[in-house]
Amino acid sequence: MTAAPDAVTDATAAVAPRSAPITEDVRVRAAVVTASDRAASGERPDTTGPALVHRLVEAGYVCDPAIVVADGEESVGTGIRRALEAGARVVVTTGGTGVGPRDRTPEATRTVIDREIPGMAELLRREGAASTPMAALSRGIVGVIDGPGAVVVNLPGSSRGATEGLDTLLPLLPHVLDQLTGGDH
Repeated sequence: MTAAPDAVTDATAAVAPRSAPITEDVRVRAAVVTASDRAASGERPDTTGPALVHRLVEAGYVCDPAIVVADGEESVGTGIRRALEAGARVVVTTGGTGVGPRDRTPEATRTVIDREIPGMAELLRREGAASTPMAALSRGIVGVIDGPGAVVVNLPGSSRGATEGLDTLLPLLPHVLDQLTGGDH
């Protein structure tokens, strides 16, 4: 099955949410958007998206199966917006952060966010460099959306790089979300 370069498709694997909440009152909805021409066309399965969904659920987030989109600014932007419209306050993208011709995830993210958080992106690159020097090639960004109070994180396409990056950010996300809704510093 072939998809148009900017086609948006859903992954088919379902993941049941974990019962332990992030906070005592409310569980936060998260979403994963996988940017990959090959996964979107069915040429290869998406393995990174489901790994991130699993990790988010383990951390106490409510998370549907990954949304798989083709590489490219329009398709990735559509995937992020779709996740936000479904109520996600944390949107994690994987793939499209390199220097390839169709790697446009950071550009798509900039069309959605209100403000970047450069320190979080720098942290991802610094921590990633401990595993591979290729982390320096990532153009991924992290940013926030003021209205709904959401954060969007760009992670690399490799399962290892993406899950390590998510593990680096998980301790920071509750504080970012709290501040977006007026929480104390």
